[in-house]
Amino acid sequence: MSIDEGATFQKQPITFFVETLVFHPKDEDKVIAYTKEGKLYVSVDLGKKWTLLQERVSKDHIFWAVAGVDRDPDLVHMEIQDPSGGYRYITCQIQNCSDKTPTVQFAGSIDQDSLTVQDDYIFLQTTSANRTKYYVSYRRNDFIQMKLPKYALPKDLQIISTDENQVFVAVQEWYQTDTYNLYQSDPQGVYYSILLENVRSTKQPEENVLIDILEVRGVKGVFLANQKIDGKVITLITYNKGRDWDYLTPPISDMNGKPTNCKPPDCHLHLHLRWADNPYVSGTVHTKDTAPGLIMGAGNLGSQLVEYKEEMYITSDCGNTWRQVFEEEHHILYLDHGGVIVAIKDTSIPLKILKFSIDEGQTWSTHNFTSTSVFVDGLLSEPGDETLVMTVFGHISYRSDWELVKVDFRPSFPRECTEDDYESWDLTDLQGDRCIMGQQRSFRKRKISSWCIKGRSVISALTSKVCECTNSDFLCDYGFERSAPLKSESSKCFANFWFNPELPPEDCILGRAYASSTGYRKVVSNVCEGGVDLQQNLAQHMCPLIAPKRLQISIKGESLAVKPGEDVTFVVTQDQGDILNTKYQVDLGDGFKAIYVNLTMTGEPIRHRYENPGIYRVSVRAENVAGHEEAVVFVQVNSPLQALHLEVVPVIGRNQEVNLTAIVLPKNPNLTVFYWWIGNNLQPLLTLDSFLVTRFAETGEVRVAVQASCGNSMLQDSKIVQVFDHFQVLSLKFTKHLDMYNPNIPEWREDIGLVVTRLLAKETNIPEETLVTVVKPGLPTTADLLVLLPANQPKQKRSITSDKRIAAIKQALNAHNISFFLREGYWVLVTLASSDSDSQRIGGGNGYWAIVVLFVICLVVVGAFILYKFKRKLPGRNVYAQMHNEKEQEMTSPVNHSEDTQNIIQGEEFIDDDLDSQTLGNARVTPSGRGGNLNSYRVPLLLMPVSVQSQAVTQAWF
Repeated sequence: MSIDEGATFQKQPITFFVETLVFHPKDEDKVIAYTKEGKLYVSVDLGKKWTLLQERVSKDHIFWAVAGVDRDPDLVHMEIQDPSGGYRYITCQIQNCSDKTPTVQFAGSIDQDSLTVQDDYIFLQTTSANRTKYYVSYRRNDFIQMKLPKYALPKDLQIISTDENQVFVAVQEWYQTDTYNLYQSDPQGVYYSILLENVRSTKQPEENVLIDILEVRGVKGVFLANQKIDGKVITLITYNKGRDWDYLTPPISDMNGKPTNCKPPDCHLHLHLRWADNPYVSGTVHTKDTAPGLIMGAGNLGSQLVEYKEEMYITSDCGNTWRQVFEEEHHILYLDHGGVIVAIKDTSIPLKILKFSIDEGQTWSTHNFTSTSVFVDGLLSEPGDETLVMTVFGHISYRSDWELVKVDFRPSFPRECTEDDYESWDLTDLQGDRCIMGQQRSFRKRKISSWCIKGRSVISALTSKVCECTNSDFLCDYGFERSAPLKSESSKCFANFWFNPELPPEDCILGRAYASSTGYRKVVSNVCEGGVDLQQNLAQHMCPLIAPKRLQISIKGESLAVKPGEDVTFVVTQDQGDILNTKYQVDLGDGFKAIYVNLTMTGEPIRHRYENPGIYRVSVRAENVAGHEEAVVFVQVNSPLQALHLEVVPVIGRNQEVNLTAIVLPKNPNLTVFYWWIGNNLQPLLTLDSFLVTRFAETGEVRVAVQASCGNSMLQDSKIVQVFDHFQVLSLKFTKHLDMYNPNIPEWREDIGLVVTRLLAKETNIPEETLVTVVKPGLPTTADLLVLLPANQPKQKRSITSDKRIAAIKQALNAHNISFFLREGYWVLVTLASSDSDSQRIGGGNGYWAIVVLFVICLVVVGAFILYKFKRKLPGRNVYAQMHNEKEQEMTSPVNHSEDTQNIIQGEEFIDDDLDSQTLGNARVTPSGRGGNLNSYRVPLLLMPVSVQSQAVTQAWF
């Protein structure tokens, strides 16, 4: 250790091997040492004495307290591994950090290497059942789950920036491989809106990821980003924190004065946005806080960025105009607030010449900094932005020691600058608008003709004037997206299909007020006043009493199989609905029953112990004046659990066969036993197949649950099935854009179904509760519209009413009136799946359908066919789990049918006793019995021996 700037050193023996040192940001004598064994030591006297703080600490996830946010400056944030193998976030004081004193700041385990402490924010993540949730704490308040768009389904999340009271994150969504989407938060870091899609990323060794996004230092709100679309990489710039993006304007001429012939929209300037592996060189783009507007970077002109082209370009007006200065990449160093720019060629050969400019790159001079050529390893400047002294360090040969060469530019300048040596320049965007981030900003720079030193007292920012607010000062609120991110295109915000802005927020509490979103929010740090206010119609509402929704009961540790006598901890969660005025009735299945208040708010677990082996039905019923919700879990006292999802049609006809399909992750069908629970029956059906075909004899709601057991693991999912006597089915299809954003997961299909149902009900004035849209798994995306018959009406009248509703629905679909906004400017149109105008009519009753079979006389076939009328059973099987090899999120069903056979089984066409105006196959039979050209129709042929009394029927097509 040295206390005299390295003039002398003192040795201090220690009992451990140091891998990393983390110094206190304010107190120079306090330092933390991390060892390879995961132990953390602290010293308060610059390494003379050391005290063990913690063991099993994660490397690179140790943080000192942040000044102005943490109350205790000696607090340490860290991620540690607990004895069970999980990881936790704790804090403790360096004076007292034993095993008994650390404070657990987050309830439950966190993912390894996920803790990040940055400015006002703390981030961490948890993963459960193949889903990752991200949490944020703002100014050390409680952790709240970060609200990304519902179907972002992130594979990875990187923190880009946390300054100016908001968070920039890059999210790799489920469909991306080498790109990320850029999002911006509200001040609390909770709600995120998309700024730019498909920002290029590069994976580095040790799983590090580099994302092509760069904050331009010196001018707040300016960012550069490289966007990758269809394999092409283009560079974009924003002046208002990502609200608008535009291309870089190419220079008119090159460094030799020749025309570049690069004209938009086919040609632009593109820059490499890479960080240098060597921390002592500038990287491909160089900016500085004390040199506002000065950007120097390597890139090329053309329709896209070219990896091997690294010409050097410079701008002194923050990206409005660019000039080419070199044909090859150079390392850059700014001296004297950018008054002197030093450049050394990036090459593997030894050098002895550097270049410098004192007029913002207009002209360049050369300087021999050494008499012997050296391999340059890096550039350093003396502390202070006003310095004119720099050091070039390198080596003469690969076996020699470092050579340090000092270069002093001070003798080149005769005097210090005065006020007459400066001129002002105004910040504008590429459209010439001076109002950026709500203000007009002017900066001052040294005149090109002045040969003087700026010095320590220079102030770059000159004046600022607040502007009136315009549309460009607002961006889309959470749940909304713009149809196009570029400034020249539409700036209107549309609500995503999964977001209903009229509903109160999930955490709305009775008696409190909330504001319904207009779709817009002001850009954070924007200081505009008056003018346009896209939030002026922000209506304030009182939170209503909301019925409990999304109630869940689970066992801590995610295990539904336990040993007899083992302590079991039940956790009840409720994602939506009122909590303060809700009572929770808990039944643990072995005779224990209790009523709780504020159960989900306090987070208090329910601890229990089952003494005897068996299966226990544990339920919790949440109820308030507005409604109720019930959650059920079946506990097997013998073994632990696994993960699965139950797929089943939400509506089925009475006595119709229905397929229940369990989708399991990970896929292990040969070793998995499935327990199927129908209703409240405690005697399940067991199968080794992941599907079960069953029937429901009574109308009403039936709860269906499935448990998958594999070894010592078990998991459950359940659904509610509505059973009806009669309903009709229309097949729907969507425009192809929907397939691009189909993650093929049940929740996404449910939301698409809900929005289609809501739009149809609104367009046709049909009660929404009588319509159910079921989106099928797999690609292309298709759906069935289930039209339920009105209750409490005579059968004949219900048939007439149903026909009118079918006609109204078809009219709305054929008129292309049913569509919804998806993203990226795409609207999804919902239409009928075929030109067939008849709907499919599903009937329950005694399970028999009346079928008229037309036997056609054919000379090719020996025999006579007779018009025959009979009744037979038709199973009506619905299969909803289909093979989709590219989606690892769902396990496929072993049941598989060809399209034609499945259409017959599902009863694609219903034929009444009345032969007139009915459908056979896809051909319409006229009252005279003629169906037109026989070769153009597909007719179901059912062969049955006339002389044998049997219900067995052979089905075929001809």
